[in-house]
Amino acid sequence: MNKIAAIAQAVVADAVRRKVVWVVVVFAGLLAVAIPALPSYGVGIIDGVFKQVAIALMWVAAIVVALSLAATRLPVEIERRTVFNVIARDVRRWQYVVGTWLGMFLTLGIVLLAFAVATIAIGWFTYGHPMFLLFEAAFATWLEIGIVMAFTVMLSTLFGAVTSVVGGLTIAFVGHAAVSFLHLPETTRAPIWFPSLDTFNVINPVALGNGISLAYFIAMIVLFVGYVTLFMVIGSYMFAGRDL
Repeated sequence: MNKIAAIAQAVVADAVRRKVVWVVVVFAGLLAVAIPALPSYGVGIIDGVFKQVAIALMWVAAIVVALSLAATRLPVEIERRTVFNVIARDVRRWQYVVGTWLGMFLTLGIVLLAFAVATIAIGWFTYGHPMFLLFEAAFATWLEIGIVMAFTVMLSTLFGAVTSVVGGLTIAFVGHAAVSFLHLPETTRAPIWFPSLDTFNVINPVALGNGISLAYFIAMIVLFVGYVTLFMVIGSYMFAGRDL
């Protein structure tokens, strides 16, 4: 565990130095400032509209950070041959893969926390009351994009950055398209074999309701652990068999 933690710490430090993280944070913050100018569509739910747009921006910022980090880290390390400096220190390849994902996941959490705090502060200043439910949306987004990130890291153990980005975008799109792909009614859940990410879509309960229950939190965590474990096992196996 110490080796995985050390690799994750190095990944976080490197990611923080990369401009893409801060560009996304600043960009999302500027957009959040503009959100209060949105119309209420005449139904008096302007704070609900604010939360819906904030959650959407949160998701976009997260997917940009996730793909920019997850698709490039391993290919660049292999190309520059700096990966050998780590593996030569008695670090197993699966530890390198898991530590890399963990560092990126923690970085993503920092970005989402910063975005959520900034958005809640803006909403509080604009509407006069805090919207702490946005933390629930940030948590759900963190878990969902963490899965996408794990899938992208898995692909990057064998493929280049472009293929990994396309793969990450594909799983993110397919994960919310069960109704369209399987021609299901809107209220029907996807079958268990379908890689659905709809569980992490909490826009309605957060923006228009009273939030999500403890049981729902647990369900999201179980699904997150299952997907990430699967992708990390496959990715570690693929990286172990790769001829460096």
